Amino acid sequence: MRKVIVNSTPLIALCGIGQLEILQKMYTEIIIPAAVYREVAEKEDSACAQIKNAGTWIHVQEIKDDSEKKMYKAKLHEGEVEVMILCQEQQADLAIIDDNAAKKTAKYLGIPVTGTLGVLLKAKQQGIVKEIWPIISELKANGFYISHLVEKMILEYADEC
Repeated sequence: MRKVIVNSTPLIALCGIGQLEILQKMYTEIIIPAAVYREVAEKEDSACAQIKNAGTWIHVQEIKDDSEKKMYKAKLHEGEVEVMILCQEQQADLAIIDDNAAKKTAKYLGIPVTGTLGVLLKAKQQGIVKEIWPIISELKANGFYISHLVEKMILEYADEC
């Protein structure tokens, strides 16, 4: 089974539109660092409730060595830092992160990375979702920022233009 570590933004975005199960259908299980769990669970909202009630397919894991955190703090949030560290500690197969600086850092560290939109494309390729444009529309309506150029590119790649 693949080890997939997920940051807070993809969780919050998918929970916000009732699509968290896409992650479960694609990866069976995911791991979230303790800092990500705290970030999602600090607000008593839909994302918090869905994560707390997800059952056994979401595993919250503490990082083993927090001395590494200092290296990343300059441009990344605590959850993103813990995603990077946990990916290295667990030799993860994939990190799901939306922040561009965090994605660049993951790539620099040799961590395979994708974002929420990459997950949606893969879900369509695997037949988990039929179309991604309605999901993207919901994400945008719920406050998830997608530039017009990126949206157009994703929809073209998904053959939905």
